[in-house]
Amino acid sequence: MSVTAFDTGDLRATLPPALPVAKLVIGKPVEEVAALVPRVFNLCRSAQELAVNMALGLPVSEDMTAHLAQDFARDHLVRLGVILPRHLGLDPLPIAQGADALLSERLPETSEEFDAFLQSDKGLGAVLRRLKDLFDPREATAQVGAVSDQNVTQAGACENSVAARQSTHSLMQALEASHGRGPLWRAVARMLDLAASARGDVPAPKRLAEGWVVVPASRGTYAMRARVEAGVVTQFERVTPTDHMMAPGGIMAQSLASLPETKHALAPLVVDVLDPCSPVSLSGGRMHA
Repeated sequence: MSVTAFDTGDLRATLPPALPVAKLVIGKPVEEVAALVPRVFNLCRSAQELAVNMALGLPVSEDMTAHLAQDFARDHLVRLGVILPRHLGLDPLPIAQGADALLSERLPETSEEFDAFLQSDKGLGAVLRRLKDLFDPREATAQVGAVSDQNVTQAGACENSVAARQSTHSLMQALEASHGRGPLWRAVARMLDLAASARGDVPAPKRLAEGWVVVPASRGTYAMRARVEAGVVTQFERVTPTDHMMAPGGIMAQSLASLPETKHALAPLVVDVLDPCSPVSLSGGRMHA
């Protein structure tokens, strides 16, 4: 994640201007749009391919849904095994060996099991131990309502994330109670999601009212809808996990607001744990505290 930091004022995160996707696709033939959208948003290519085909009323192959799990696993491996260790001053993990290189045979389910897991230097033990040590309970946390069929199509603040997908797991609930919805909670969610995606276990896509389709992605849940007339796209809308994350009062804003001033230098790490799908600029705060 590309991050720019400054040293005055309140700590803020901003995205570059959004790509005018509707202008790119409206007026174009259905087949051209179906090919274009996954290329433009190639960070989550499989999710985009599935969503745009569903929204346009095109056939959906079994390969499209199978590729979702592969993309999830790839994205989680890179973030847990390369990006976060780099922030934490640790060596990268052997992600080329796949999920088994990062995960224990049996993942922890309780606080006691998790504490024991953190003592291991194998796999993700050292990464999560370091993350736990950097943030005290309730630091860099956010508490927003859960994503739902009612709000997933609106770009307001909600918990549309990997953590939302794993929030009912017993370990997630224990960590939320002890530390809040902070970096450790979110990184553990990604670990659990990696295990699930390695098994091919991902949520099923679905159709909502008024033409919306909802598709799982490695960062949360995407919503998309389109209208087609005479083989040409006449309307196109999409709402992403990053739209929800970056909304006023959303996960990003709350996480940065609850990061103590003495730890503002950790803001780039917080951003990379949250994982917006576009480069974020950080401004203000005491970035070198």
